[in-house]
Amino acid sequence: MTIAGILLAGGRSERFGSGDKLLAPFLSKPLVTYAAEALRACDLDLLIAVVANEFVAENLAGFQIAIPSRPSHTQSDSLRVGVGLAEELGADQVIVVLGDMPNITTKLIQDVMGLCRAGAPSAAFDGHRAIPPACFTRESFADIHNLVGDQGARSILRRLPMEALVRAPDGELIDIDTPNDMLKAAKARGN
Repeated sequence: MTIAGILLAGGRSERFGSGDKLLAPFLSKPLVTYAAEALRACDLDLLIAVVANEFVAENLAGFQIAIPSRPSHTQSDSLRVGVGLAEELGADQVIVVLGDMPNITTKLIQDVMGLCRAGAPSAAFDGHRAIPPACFTRESFADIHNLVGDQGARSILRRLPMEALVRAPDGELIDIDTPNDMLKAAKARGN
């Protein structure tokens, strides 16, 4: 089985302020590097990053870079681009991680992958909802290609049963939308 890690790192950072949030310094490195390092450590067959900014791509050594064709792309567009490239490269399964989640660990990614079965996606759970990291097998790729809007795979993930979810430790699933979120994420790491 060929497994691809997909890093979604093509957001527009609209709520963050000026500049690309994925390049903003988080502790000692650009924000995007933390999720990328967690994926690299999973020893996957393929690493794909969907990016909209060439400077973000420069921080993703070892990832095959995919760029959405529309400048005003949505999260669903980015997900379809990443899964499409994974399919072209022969992936049977994908694990999707968001580039603005610096506290994601390799263990959580691997635990989510461990629950993923043919036709039965899996995801992390924050106590309220299913969110990435999320894992999908080839049987789910068609559903992903039919997604629209800026909700990513939310419509798929909200239908998952509890046994397909991995409860993440508090603070691990913080995603960065605003500068204040950076402070919360750093505090959750104990920094």
